Amino acid sequence: MMGAAALGAATVNRRAQAASSCRPHEPVKTGFTVMRDAGYQALRGRKLGLIANPTSVDERLRHIADVLHATPNVRLTAIFGPEHGFRGTAQAGFSEKRSTDPRTGISVYDIYTINGPALDAVFRASGVDLMVFDIQDVGARFYTYIWTLFDSMAGCARTGIEILVLDRPNPISGRPASGPVLDPALSSFVGRAPIALRHGMTIGELARLFNTAFIPRMAGRAARLSVIPMRGWTRDLYYDETGLPWVPPSPNMPTVETALAYPGTCLFEGTGLSVGRGTAAPFLTLGMPDTPEDRPWAERVMAMNLPGCLFRECWFTPGSDAFAKRLCHGLQLVLTDRTRFDAVLTGFALLRSAPGRQQPDFWRSGGKTFDILSGQRNLRTMLDRNASLPDIIASWQGDLRRFETLREAHLLY
Repeated sequence: MMGAAALGAATVNRRAQAASSCRPHEPVKTGFTVMRDAGYQALRGRKLGLIANPTSVDERLRHIADVLHATPNVRLTAIFGPEHGFRGTAQAGFSEKRSTDPRTGISVYDIYTINGPALDAVFRASGVDLMVFDIQDVGARFYTYIWTLFDSMAGCARTGIEILVLDRPNPISGRPASGPVLDPALSSFVGRAPIALRHGMTIGELARLFNTAFIPRMAGRAARLSVIPMRGWTRDLYYDETGLPWVPPSPNMPTVETALAYPGTCLFEGTGLSVGRGTAAPFLTLGMPDTPEDRPWAERVMAMNLPGCLFRECWFTPGSDAFAKRLCHGLQLVLTDRTRFDAVLTGFALLRSAPGRQQPDFWRSGGKTFDILSGQRNLRTMLDRNASLPDIIASWQGDLRRFETLREAHLLY
């Protein structure tokens, strides 16, 4: 399938061609480290709210809530937890209830999926006058932390609370954006605004874009936003090249390799297949029970010669979600060249060839879940009529070019 290989190669960030995994690099300084090194000047005299989770750590893996709480002349007043919770105890789609953090004694508020007047009320009740956001994103539109940021920025705009974003790396690099751009009619908590599926931006850059393009329309005014950029990060770097320790951003995001595949393989959450939640390789393992085939799925996909990856036939037992505790048959995706690998291209190639695709129950919730994840309704119908992979990729290029223009104006690096 030479067309797919050529198409994938055309999407590669030229600046990343020479990159190799885990190359030596001076450690990147996150926004928090830059702020700490400056003596926390941005926080002095303020009543702080902190939106954080287990990834909110410094280079020695100390949680910044603990660091801020122990810092003289810094007043941490409240903590706010996203999906999975502040301490990360909850699975996908869940969060931690309001509590008191046992280490610091500070009130922790659950803000997962809360927006509008309800979120405004939480923010006002907390008594904060500066909100600090410091959470590691993974680079895909449907990862919910960026929408917690979005909703929090809107809430801060409405309530007059300033918001400070401490920037962190995009773990799958800052390569140009790829994939479909969200249709606003499909807005949800896995996509509030029309950005590309693989957005190629840092959390600080997204905050700048949101505040210019979307927050004023939603909240009536822009948020009083500040961003503290990183030092030493460049757009060609992957997380394991930054010198920073990796903390899984969620229970089924154990490695950088998982994050690299996620923009494509998470689309299978909209199908009847398992994405391997609870296995050693979530989002790299796909399949379902009872799939007798004359030619295994992995063998068929290998024949496509997709760039930067290989596949092997495998059997696995998911620990949660679809087919939990049942033996499944499918494939495992293995990355061989991350600079050539295109997660979105690969995801749609896998969708076109997936076992059971012609069955009426292949699409979860009648296709609604997939439409929300992909951000477009026409992509499912194109798959149903067996449209070619180049035609599917071509369908979103106009929207993607417009997003790229918007994106460029808000890049920091």
